[in-house]
Amino acid sequence: MSLSDAVGPDAPDPYELLSWYAEMGVTEALDETPRNHFADPAPVGERGDGPPRMRPLPGRPAAPTRPIAAAATAPDDAAVSAKALAREARTLDELKTALAGFEGCALKATAKNLVFADGNPEGRVMMVGEAPGADEDRMGLPFVGRSGQLLDRMLAAIGLSRKDDVYIANMLPWRPPGNRTPTPQEVAICLPFIQRQIELADPDILVCVGGPSAQGLLGFNGILRSRGKWVEYDTGGRRIRAIATLHPAYLLRQPMQKRLAWRDLRALKAALDGKV
Repeated sequence: MSLSDAVGPDAPDPYELLSWYAEMGVTEALDETPRNHFADPAPVGERGDGPPRMRPLPGRPAAPTRPIAAAATAPDDAAVSAKALAREARTLDELKTALAGFEGCALKATAKNLVFADGNPEGRVMMVGEAPGADEDRMGLPFVGRSGQLLDRMLAAIGLSRKDDVYIANMLPWRPPGNRTPTPQEVAICLPFIQRQIELADPDILVCVGGPSAQGLLGFNGILRSRGKWVEYDTGGRRIRAIATLHPAYLLRQPMQKRLAWRDLRALKAALDGKV
């Protein structure tokens, strides 16, 4: 039976299926024939026809190959290109356009959307998380899932809202497949963009949400040890106050730690009121 005979009219599009596999973190494909991967490879002329190839469904054009130019870009070259593009951007809109056209990070090939920012870029507070999750990737906005809803409630507890008072972004604007931890190379490539985003937004206070953000922007190691400590962050134009706090996703897993996050929020409120 051929592949075209085995599938029905309601079968998923092969390209959509492969995209779903990539999103789930699947990196290898296995055929139905058992193979000894420890045996020496056979000469080219003795290999036969090889595994069967997937053919397009009847009456449907073959799915287009999605370009993955980022994978061919050397990490060092990508970092240099990112720095140049970020520096050339004079406004947040220009920076978003530059990111949308940037092909130096392989995460772009598997993400659905660029997740640039949300909230008020004129707000006194800028919050920076790690990377988008599934909900953020689908909607193209940061902190919109369960952790984002908790963050909104946390901000409301000290009289702030993302619509009026807070500008929110992430260290990486594209979701890593399967929500895996970004690699150091991916962080290094995207770092110039978030640094420029902070400079252009020019907040009075920077809040690093979670360990990766605190480490990447403030040089902290160990979020539980470093959270709640005020330091200075050089935006490139001026030095501003910065603090790290626990990520809402962590608080959902460890509710008892909300007391620590509450202390950080109170410190943020006091700083905005000029009391510390």
